[in-house]
Amino acid sequence: METVSFTAMADGTKEDYALLDRYADEYLETLPDRLLEALEGLRASLAGYQVTRYEHSLQSATRAYDDGRDEEYVVAALLHDIGDELAPLTHGEFMGAILRPYCRPEVVWIVRHHGVFQSYYYAHHSGGDRNVRDRFRDSPWFDACAEFCERYDQNCFDPAFVSKPVEFFEPMVRRVFAEPRYLTGDEAI
Repeated sequence: METVSFTAMADGTKEDYALLDRYADEYLETLPDRLLEALEGLRASLAGYQVTRYEHSLQSATRAYDDGRDEEYVVAALLHDIGDELAPLTHGEFMGAILRPYCRPEVVWIVRHHGVFQSYYYAHHSGGDRNVRDRFRDSPWFDACAEFCERYDQNCFDPAFVSKPVEFFEPMVRRVFAEPRYLTGDEAI
């Protein structure tokens, strides 16, 4: 494998950075594979539910698909919880950052904030404020996020629900993550 000539980035040449750009492009092409692998990792996460987080994710995506949601939305529903493994307290922000170059701002906002909105269904049982989501009441996407949690998150723990298999969603994941469409030029890839 070819490597750069420098040991400090300030000493890099145009050729060095062309090489790194090529490797970065190749790596970016494998993002769908890594996301699907992270989804698989949810098969063993968070005990206590009647279904795994993996099945929860398939239920979420299946319900969104069955309701006629577009591919960005369905893929976001499928992947919304993969951040639980590495960022359990900020998993929505984690996944929102991954989605940002590939999904429209509304979908990113929904995923980024779904954890706070989801607490509406359980926080009062453990001494929390179920209405903490109200701090986002002025957002144009408040209702969309509340709807996501109601229709595609809080109700997706049903062992009797028949989900579509991950293979059904895989082509959608590959299409959504084929190319960043929502970069303004200020974001780093």
